[in-house]
Amino acid sequence: MEQDKELVKPKNVFESLNCAIEGIIYAVRHQKHTRYFFAAAAASLLLSLLLNLPAVEFVLLSISLVILLFAEMINTAVETTIDLVCGKTYHPLAKIAKDVAAGAVLISSIAVFIMGYIIFSKYLMTPFSHILQAGSVFKVHIAAVSLLIVLIAVVASKAYLGKGTPLHGGMPSGHSAVAFSLWASVVLLTLNPVITLLTFIMALMVSHSRLVAGIHTKFEIFLGALLGTGLTFLIFYIFSMIAK
Repeated sequence: MEQDKELVKPKNVFESLNCAIEGIIYAVRHQKHTRYFFAAAAASLLLSLLLNLPAVEFVLLSISLVILLFAEMINTAVETTIDLVCGKTYHPLAKIAKDVAAGAVLISSIAVFIMGYIIFSKYLMTPFSHILQAGSVFKVHIAAVSLLIVLIAVVASKAYLGKGTPLHGGMPSGHSAVAFSLWASVVLLTLNPVITLLTFIMALMVSHSRLVAGIHTKFEIFLGALLGTGLTFLIFYIFSMIAK
């Protein structure tokens, strides 16, 4: 029978570095949120290179990403230590420790979101401003037409796949499609970032409620959101081209 490996203190800087890398690999391999954060960090850094960000903005973005990744690694270490000590036994103090560590990750995530929005918004909004401005000239009936077309697409998809009713179960999620269609219309008609964010949160909450209720899977909700958003933006874009 194999004996358990003994904990041995690293003898030199290279062994210490190896242990550190193994810790990162473990977190990425076993924690899905860590994988998401590393992927988001890599995408953000690549985008910063493509946009040729000024040195100050690049440093601020990098620091915020490092803080987020650091908080997530500490959260993983805290959770692993508590599981080692408590096992499957529930203890209120263990829950508090895990919740506080998760809260640190949440605060870091919000900070990264704010930093990313401040840095990237002025670079990314300009190329799409002409589409948004074109969409803003349309009246509410265009949004209503978009919503009806989304509903028809949902019904057609469910009829073709033979699962669920128009707004209950099946592929894709009708609630998600409707919620994100309305969100896309609000984006194009108001061009207000605050209202856009609030309605986006509302659409996410509607979609999440379908997941919590067990009516739809994550994939069905994602397809519904993609269908609603894509069709609505497409319809507004087509009518903007016709208007020109």
